[in-house]
Amino acid sequence: MHRIGIVVFPGFQVLDLVAASVFELANQQADKPVYEIELVSERGGDIVSSSGIQVRSTPLGNGSFDTLMVTGAMTPAESSAGLLAFLRSALPDTRRMTSICTGAYILAEAGLLDGRRATTHWHHARDLQHRFPKVRVEEDRIFINDGPVWTSAGMTACIDLTLALVEADIGVEAARAIAKKLVVYHRRAGGQSQFSALLDMEPKSDRIQKALTYAKSHLRKPLSVEEMASVANLSSRQFSRAFISETGQSPARAVEKLRVEAARSLIEAGRHPLETVANMAGFGDPERMRRAFVRTLGQPPQTVRRIAKQQAI
Repeated sequence: MHRIGIVVFPGFQVLDLVAASVFELANQQADKPVYEIELVSERGGDIVSSSGIQVRSTPLGNGSFDTLMVTGAMTPAESSAGLLAFLRSALPDTRRMTSICTGAYILAEAGLLDGRRATTHWHHARDLQHRFPKVRVEEDRIFINDGPVWTSAGMTACIDLTLALVEADIGVEAARAIAKKLVVYHRRAGGQSQFSALLDMEPKSDRIQKALTYAKSHLRKPLSVEEMASVANLSSRQFSRAFISETGQSPARAVEKLRVEAARSLIEAGRHPLETVANMAGFGDPERMRRAFVRTLGQPPQTVRRIAKQQAI
């Protein structure tokens, strides 16, 4: 039985508690109790989140934990001396110490991220690096595992982090089944960007959004303007005009960004040669993919792969 302690404090972000649902579904998937989940705080009792929702917690120090998960807050604040002391003393006897979103500030304040790679919500990453220069902050990562310490990006990235923990404990098939029950994609790789090309374009109309969603699901196809216009129920001329107006770029450039995003994820996962990745992402050949990577990311696929391998060490 893995005992999970989810650390809360006044003003914590209640969305982070979705991690408990992942562990709950893991118990169902295994058809036996694999995880015991407990909300803990410095003194125990009722803790009010930033949204005003109140939860009941038990005091810190009530036994040891296999995994401790420190929640985050909308705005990082200085932690209590008692919480910091508990985390420092707990690390040697805890298999995994993790943080969600700005919970990384708490681990950093406790000195637990000194010399380690870590991430947090992209909005706070540079501030985290400035305040704690001994931490090796990587602002564009979903989650990072550095020894016994795991950190994740903000908001829904806690699902990816928790699925990764479950995958490490009971296997990839169980994690995939849990993701399906949660109605999310099977967890994003830790090295995947926090940003989405679709979110970055932010089309205003349903028609352009529908065309982009179609393109993302059919990247192996040529994806001509005519085909995407047909999906949007517009003429090619109307579609191109509306697309540029809503996204600030041409349909061809948008498709290239989607392909780069898909290819980057595959490359960082490290399971396929670059030629296979180029075909899977719809580039057709590695040279076309290389040119697209340089235009979009400023570096070729080989560099992306080398960095991913170095970060995995």
